[in-house]
Amino acid sequence: MDPVRNPYAPGAGQRPPELAGRGRELDVFDIVLERIARGRPERSLMLTGLRGVGKTVLLNTLRSQAINRLWGSGKIEARPDQSLRRPVAAALHMAVRELAPRHRAPDRIDAFLGVLKAFAQRSAPTGRGGAAPKLRDRWQPGIDVPAASGRADSGDIEIDLVELLTDAAAVASDVGTGIAVFIDEMQDLGPEDVSALCAACHELSQLGAPLIVVGAGLPHLPAVLSAAKSYSERLFRYQRIDRLDRIAADQALCAPAEREEVEYEQKALDLLYEKSGGYPYFVQAYGKATWDHAPRSPITAADVRVAAPEAEAELAVGFFGSRFERATPAEREYMRAMATLSLVEGESGGPVRDDMDAAVPTAEIARALGRKPASLSPARDALIKKGLIYSGERGTVAFTVPHFGRYLRTQPA
Repeated sequence: MDPVRNPYAPGAGQRPPELAGRGRELDVFDIVLERIARGRPERSLMLTGLRGVGKTVLLNTLRSQAINRLWGSGKIEARPDQSLRRPVAAALHMAVRELAPRHRAPDRIDAFLGVLKAFAQRSAPTGRGGAAPKLRDRWQPGIDVPAASGRADSGDIEIDLVELLTDAAAVASDVGTGIAVFIDEMQDLGPEDVSALCAACHELSQLGAPLIVVGAGLPHLPAVLSAAKSYSERLFRYQRIDRLDRIAADQALCAPAEREEVEYEQKALDLLYEKSGGYPYFVQAYGKATWDHAPRSPITAADVRVAAPEAEAELAVGFFGSRFERATPAEREYMRAMATLSLVEGESGGPVRDDMDAAVPTAEIARALGRKPASLSPARDALIKKGLIYSGERGTVAFTVPHFGRYLRTQPA
């Protein structure tokens, strides 16, 4: 098979040639946009799921839907070591620049940009006596108008963000459209920023303002939001993004192949689904390796078996290994115990099965390591901060990466 014609794209955030199995999410967002256009109340949207299920791809596709409806849009990626001010200011600057050519009152745009500049440059004092902000926070946003005074510049991120987003929504309302702010890796926002974002979305919802936030994050994102504001569970529409079912996984492989006049035998598709588990990133990785190894069409199960070790070797380095290397020896020990405990006996004493994505009780991990639970808290907390595990329910942890337990059991102690 010609590798130049290989249609598969196993990349981080890279859109696959066939976005299979996400029709419902796209339809829901279309309804949200249309309802807001008609002045109907709507909630902001949160996408949650494990790594490798295509949250970033879906986020980018939703943004394209907003752009196609002539909305202003901006996208940011949250980082645990960065305040929300700088990235959200940049995102809103981009969104309003998209709307400005259609606005009949340039003075209104300039007034908003003045508020935006004040918001971007204002940092809350740190330490006693009000220490100066860090260098990375002293950002010049490239806005020619002077910074406004008395609006979105209090230094309290919650007050300032509510005022800023309210003003941005007013600009969008002037031109009869909306603004959508897309936030990837949203679970990495700091507690104050999460609280501020919830408060702003709450205010916008009450006003019926045409501005929504679309966030994407790991499965514990709802818990992060709930810890910040108790009403967050009613404030957002949550959509869990999961692995593809068999029909969608086959479509993701077959549709792009058919456009290249290539077919799969049914047994090849059976084996590819078994290997990938239906996770979109893995579907692309195994599909790409299989295409490169297959001598001709139709692609057979034998082709998949020959190609699988190469796909697994690439995943071991780029997808699993890079994450494993970030962990300390103590953290690796903790994860290995999790991986061992994810091997459970089948029903009625059946064969052992790999319950790859199940949550593991922290008490069981401590028992397996012969340690007190409290002594393992530093390792657990560090792994959560590194995004390698998450705690969806009290007293349990699970891997953020599918098949990670299987990978860990292949690594030497």
